[in-house]
Amino acid sequence: MLVVLDTNVIVSGLLKPYGSAGYVVRLVARGSLRVAYDARILLEHRQVLARPKFGFDTREVRYFLPQLEREGTPVTAPPLAASLPDPGDAPFLEVALATRCSLVTGNTKHYPPEVRASVELFSPAAFVASLALALGFDLLWEAPRATADLRPAR
Repeated sequence: MLVVLDTNVIVSGLLKPYGSAGYVVRLVARGSLRVAYDARILLEHRQVLARPKFGFDTREVRYFLPQLEREGTPVTAPPLAASLPDPGDAPFLEVALATRCSLVTGNTKHYPPEVRASVELFSPAAFVASLALALGFDLLWEAPRATADLRPAR
């Protein structure tokens, strides 16, 4: 499956690895989810993840980003015809439109329906829920940690 990941999803996933965004980041890290990107998106990922305020383990970032790039799909996307509330979000929507894939973001309000056209927009939680429906609920449970007692009865 190919998606576009807004940088805020990666940041949230690394800060809270057991949340929905963390699950999405783990899918990317193990090669189960491919990411479409362009040079602007990669640059934003690198710059934001290097910010000292997040305190990310540089080794973690140093391994994750090259894997995202290696396993992902580079895209050259045409510019948007309309503007977004935050012009910095344009590369993510442009790549999603060019690849006809979903966009996963923590800022769904930044992508108005009239601009995003046919792009499916998901919050991390909604994306994980859609995977659960598409793949079968049990496939989403990985480890017996805190989620083990929440498994559905058979």
